[in-house]
Amino acid sequence: MVNHIVNLKHTVAALGLLVLLAGTCFAQSALPQADELLEKLRNAPAEDAARIERDVQAAWSRSGSATIDLLLKRGRDAMRAGDTKLAIEHFTALTDHAPEFAEGYHLRAQAYFHADLYGPAIDDLESTLAFNPLQYDAIFGLGAILQEFGNLRAAAQLYRRVLTINPHHENAQKALDGLRRDGIGRIL
Repeated sequence: MVNHIVNLKHTVAALGLLVLLAGTCFAQSALPQADELLEKLRNAPAEDAARIERDVQAAWSRSGSATIDLLLKRGRDAMRAGDTKLAIEHFTALTDHAPEFAEGYHLRAQAYFHADLYGPAIDDLESTLAFNPLQYDAIFGLGAILQEFGNLRAAAQLYRRVLTINPHHENAQKALDGLRRDGIGRIL
C-alpha cells in the first residue's frame, strides 16, 4: 500500500511535468548535433529512420568522459544480462559523477522500471527531460507508466508528443493506436 501511495505522488508530479512538456514542444536540447539529427528524423523517409535514430541515441550517449562512458557501458551490459540491481548501481554511480548527463538518468529510469520501482523511474524520467526535453524515449517511458496507472488521456498526450519529435517511433504509434481503439486520445 505504501508503494502505491508513493507511486501516486510521483504520478501527480509527472502530470506537472506533462504541463511543462506541452509548453516545450520544440525546445532545444543541449546537444546541437542531436538537434540537427532530430530535424532530419522528423523529415526522414521510413527507410532512413532507424539509422538516424541510432545516430541520435549515439549523440545523446556522448559524455566526453572515459569514466562516464565506462559506467554507461557497464550499466548497459548489466541490463542486457538481466541484472537490473547491478545496472541501477552503475547508473547511480554515473549520475553521481555526471549529474547533468541526461542519458544516465534515462537509463537508470529504464532499470528502475524493470525492477517495478515506478516512483524512482518517474523521478529519473523527470530529470532526463529537465536536461533533454526532446528525449523521446523518456517521454514514451513516462507515457507507459501513466498508462499503467490508468491515466490514459495523459499517456495519449505524451505518445502524441513523442510522435511530434520522432514520427517514426513505432512503440508510441502502437500505444496511441491501442488507446484510440479504446476511445482514448482521439482528437476532435
